[in-house]
Amino acid sequence: MRSTRFVVSAAVLGALALPLVSASTASAAPSHAPATALSSQCDRLGPWVIGTKAVTIRSKASTKSTAVGVLYKGQKFTVHKTSGNWHYITDKNTGVTGWVSGTYVYRTVYTCIDI
Repeated sequence: MRSTRFVVSAAVLGALALPLVSASTASAAPSHAPATALSSQCDRLGPWVIGTKAVTIRSKASTKSTAVGVLYKGQKFTVHKTSGNWHYITDKNTGVTGWVSGTYVYRTVYTCIDI
């Protein structure tokens, strides 16, 4: 959960700093980088991450279903589909497939601020 707070804090601090930038500096764009290239980079979602120390992989999209594995923070995994607040994943280390709660697994969001 700390990484979520950091991302929000960085975005808020960045937004607060914008009025301090002069209008001529903020509106100037480098001649070699078109504005559309910058916006396409800022609109994309990042990789899936685990927002806690570990999350249980379950056989069904329910907290009462059988546990089939564990994903630890920093482990690589693939999300195949989403149902409600549950994601069907494959652990890239072990090959285990199952459901994890979206409360603990989410996409990294990139924030771009023109200065």
